[in-house]
Amino acid sequence: MANLSDFDPNWVSNPNNGIFGLPFTEEDARLVILPVPWEVSVSYKAGTARSADHIVHASLQIDIIDDDNKEGWKQGIFMREIDKNILHKSDYLRKEAELYINYISQGEIVADSKFMCKVVKEINEGSDFLNQWVHEQTKELLDAGKLVGLLGGDHSTSLGFFKAISEKHREFGILQIDAHCDLRKAYENFTYSHASIMYNALAEIPELVKLVQIGIRDYSPIEVDYINNSNSRVITYFDKEIKERGFEGETWQKISDEIINHLPQKVYISFDIDGLDPKLCPNTGTPVQGGFETQQVYYLFRKIIESGRQLIGFDLNEVGISNNEWDENVGARILFKLCNLMLKSNDAHATL
Repeated sequence: MANLSDFDPNWVSNPNNGIFGLPFTEEDARLVILPVPWEVSVSYKAGTARSADHIVHASLQIDIIDDDNKEGWKQGIFMREIDKNILHKSDYLRKEAELYINYISQGEIVADSKFMCKVVKEINEGSDFLNQWVHEQTKELLDAGKLVGLLGGDHSTSLGFFKAISEKHREFGILQIDAHCDLRKAYENFTYSHASIMYNALAEIPELVKLVQIGIRDYSPIEVDYINNSNSRVITYFDKEIKERGFEGETWQKISDEIINHLPQKVYISFDIDGLDPKLCPNTGTPVQGGFETQQVYYLFRKIIESGRQLIGFDLNEVGISNNEWDENVGARILFKLCNLMLKSNDAHATL
């Protein structure tokens, strides 16, 4: 364990320390965050590949007492260095993706262009490489006994982590906070598009027994068909439904209890920040009006822990970058909350 005798949690954060200004190494830390600087397939606004650096900077302004786990930080939270090779590969393929997206947005036919066919092939190969890299990195951490969180990047970055989770925990469920279903098959011909993450997870990971989506408010007809034909493997709470039930007098407590009842014992949280009201994340890739306040989702997370379920992993994706660092500050605080709640959840299960 780290020697905290010289660390003053009341003093200004030391930028020479790690995320949240905490003085832990990877070896010392119980929870390790893997940053994944990747945004190749984003279909609207870019920037999230570089959000981890900005979130680290914003995290130095967070007071480290969390009201749900006041001494959780003492167990150690550490974030790995951003892999510049992954970032450079993302930058290169993103430029190709922009050319391709512009091409198809003009109504052009992909099969008519050998160059565009080559671009799609390169991007799909690059995304497959990224999935394998994330799987290797997260599996290594899980095998070392670490609790693991992932910080994107776009939402496609999570698939390799889901696979590592499935190998360790077997049967599990995902709680997805999102404005979008992400259930499109190979959106824009990108097999591992950010808009296809949950389709791919359900198709490739049989251990994923339940996907519960909340806050959804932008979706396609084919995604609704997928949900309706999933034999309840996918349960979706549309934002409109949640809001209208509240307007008619139902409490968020009642709705939260209902959501939780759909989840299995082991729960992974996949948090696309655009699931929040866009006043909290205006620079996310595809903002949509509506969505949650942060305290609504925090309340739900707490109720999951109180139900006796175990948080086994999380990702936070699609955080944008802004001139005033607003998005990054919100992202840093959500990341800190997720870390503390997962530490608390696993404290409870360690004592069972």
